[in-house]
Parts: sequence; structure tokens; C-alpha cells
Amino acid sequence: MTPISTSRDIAFLKEQARAVRIEILKMLTEAGSGHTGGSLSAADIVTALYFYKMRHNPKDPKWRERDRFILSKGHAAPLLYAVLALSGYFDRSLLNTLRKLGSPLQGHPCSKMLPGIEVSTGSLGQGLSIANGIAMGLKMDGLSSRVYCLLGDGETQEGQVWEAAMTAAHYRSDNLCAIIDNNGLQIDGHCCDVMALEPIVDKWNAFGWHVIDIDGHNMEAILDALGEAETVKGKPTMIVARTIKGKGVSFFEGKVQYHGMAPTREELEKALKELG
Repeated sequence: MTPISTSRDIAFLKEQARAVRIEILKMLTEAGSGHTGGSLSAADIVTALYFYKMRHNPKDPKWRERDRFILSKGHAAPLLYAVLALSGYFDRSLLNTLRKLGSPLQGHPCSKMLPGIEVSTGSLGQGLSIANGIAMGLKMDGLSSRVYCLLGDGETQEGQVWEAAMTAAHYRSDNLCAIIDNNGLQIDGHCCDVMALEPIVDKWNAFGWHVIDIDGHNMEAILDALGEAETVKGKPTMIVARTIKGKGVSFFEGKVQYHGMAPTREELEKALKELG
């Protein structure tokens, strides 16, 4: 993608993130089920990846030199579908078929069903291991491509995540950048009540990662962090993105019940007015 540095370009990315949120809400409402909170919370991050940082080609999804994105928190599939559609991987009208019988837009991403999806995900805890393997393979093939992996904060309670953390550091996978959507909530409540995660930054530092702690809704901070990650040599990078569950719609924000609940049509109407 073309480098972005001006205020006009930042404004473009913010507008894209707004459009992504609108598509997420529309498709979830039409489906009547799905994950609202975690799709909205990571919208700024994934928008920055696809419309700024990543090298990818919607006309050639299997382009050998592309960067790879792994949505480890696969239940946020509406976010990935919205970004892929707005990027041009498939027609936006397909978004209306989310979770419907026979639709390629399944409840979790399936790599056999849609272009642009690298791997099928959603069994939490596995995405970082997959990203490790891809990153190592790219280096073995002599490619400069990078791998980006988005995890949920509740997901990092899985032991496999920490095995993968050790692996990436051991093999000095500096072409790997992982991002935690740290919105503080998971399906059963507050992460700190279910299984405390803090101090997140200290833990990833201790596991040998380069760690960047940011406001996950500040587009400038996201771009700076992604740029910094590219300069790191000899170790993988973890971006801890402090986010808000349901970001963008006031009556969804910080509400655990919207982890896995779709908006009603009345809520959609109100949400669209807020998003403008």
C-alpha cells in the first residue's frame, strides 16, 4: 500500500474505519446473530493494516509476496468480512448473507470459502502458532513479507498462546507482528475477574518480544506502532492495543452483553445516526 503521512490520509483512514463499523452493524443486524463488541473494538487496527500497512492485492489474493493477516480471534469475522469487501476482494452485497445457509460468510472465517482469508480461525489460542509457522516459512523462502496476527485479550488466557510466544522469540521471528485487542471484556465478563492478564506489557517483554503499548483507537498511534514494528530486528513485536468493546456506538461501548449479541433493528437505526 502507498505510505501515508498527511493529515488528509489520517482522515481517510478514520473514514474507512467508520465505514467498516457501519458494514459490521448492518450485516450483524441482518444475520440476527454474531459478535458485535469485539468486531467494533478492533476496527481501527484492521483498517490501518489493510488500507495502510499491508502489501496485498485483492485482484490476486494468492500473490506470493503479499503480507499475511491471521484473525486469531475468529469470532470477529464480521470485521474481517467488512474490510475485505471494502478492499475489493468480493462484492459488498455479499455481506448481507452473513451466517445464512449456504453463505461463504460463516460465523468464523473459512479459507476455503472466501478470497483473502489466509486460514480458518476461531478455535481460540491457535492463531499465533499458525502465524509463527507462516513467518518461519516466509523466511525460509527468502521472502520479505510480514505476518500480522490479531488476538483477543481473553484469548491470551490460553496456554498455547504462551507456547507460541516462546517459539516466536526463540526463532527470532522479526517478520511477525502480533496485536492484542485489549478491550478488557470477554464472554464471561471482565478479563480481570475471569483470569487476570496484567501486567500484559511486562509479560510479553519477559517472553522476549518487543512490546508497544498504545491507544488502539488513535489512528496516528496505530500507524506509528506498525511502522516501529518494521524496524525491529531479531525479535517479534507485540502491539498491546488498549481498546473499548463496542467502540463507536455509545450504548454498546463497554457492555459485556454485546460480546456475542447482534443489534436489533431499532439499535441499528440509533447506531447509524451516531456513526453519521
